[in-house]
Amino acid sequence: MRKLTHDEIKSMRKNLLDIKNYKRNPVYVVCENIRSIYNVGAIFRTSDAALVEKIYLTGYTPAPPRKEIEKVALGATLSVPWEYRKDAIEVVEELKEKNIKVFVLEITDLKKYYWEITKDDFPMAIIVGNEITGVSKELISIADSSIEIPMFGIKQSLNVAVAFGIAVYETVKISLQNGELK
Repeated sequence: MRKLTHDEIKSMRKNLLDIKNYKRNPVYVVCENIRSIYNVGAIFRTSDAALVEKIYLTGYTPAPPRKEIEKVALGATLSVPWEYRKDAIEVVEELKEKNIKVFVLEITDLKKYYWEITKDDFPMAIIVGNEITGVSKELISIADSSIEIPMFGIKQSLNVAVAFGIAVYETVKISLQNGELK
């Protein structure tokens, strides 16, 4: 075994000019009141890696162009479709009208563990919330369910960008199993 060179890795990747021609993972991301610019950048970068359909930045979530977002996103703001919308509830209602199932990444009484997501849960939207207060009660009340990542230690939660990465990669796994992504 040997580590691949940067050029070898680069030759296997999609390029920005062709990215619109690829089938995307049927997942939408709604960022509600994320306060950290760096978390937003990490969500963009992970969304690019997972080839998500679209990101909605809502409330006071920082939006590109911001050098701090780009520092972490490394160009993913150009490869992932995104939109800023003030009202997250409007975004979620529009997604639901399109028969997109809405999941909050939150600890609730109606949940699926991330490994319980199935092909029947697609297309889906994953809502991630504020680093301190989480997803708002208003969005929880209109969501279809929640995705939970169990915590086995003493902490109650993970960083929002890390939790999003775990959840979205489970969706990629299911998309790959169903032959939806190549």
